[in-house]
Amino acid sequence: MTKRNAAKRPPIHMIDSEADTLTELAIARQERTPQVSDLLLEEIGRAKIYVAAKIPADVVTMGSTVAFVDDANGGSRTVALVYPGDADISAGRISIMTPIGAGLIGMREGQDILWPDRDGHERKLSIVTVVQPK
Repeated sequence: MTKRNAAKRPPIHMIDSEADTLTELAIARQERTPQVSDLLLEEIGRAKIYVAAKIPADVVTMGSTVAFVDDANGGSRTVALVYPGDADISAGRISIMTPIGAGLIGMREGQDILWPDRDGHERKLSIVTVVQPK
């Protein structure tokens, strides 16, 4: 992704402890998933950081259930954003270490983002709703 496109991305928000954990995860997975690791590190670097109690309720955080529209196919999906060991696409749990997972973190309801897929094609992801874990 070019810096020009990165500059067009909407503001994002993250919980301090999650940002730390995700930074460690992205660095650890750099060799296995360099594209996603780089994108995730970029997002962490530009995020507004909060303590967990202060993050707005409509922000996608780890464990959130998010409904979004993928302009590439016009389809609406609802997934829970999870760490890789908890991912199960058939159960609707998507890993943060996938292109879509890395694109969803930190987004708020009503925002959209141009984000690369595994093949490097940009697609627009539009956040419809965010539900925090109980």
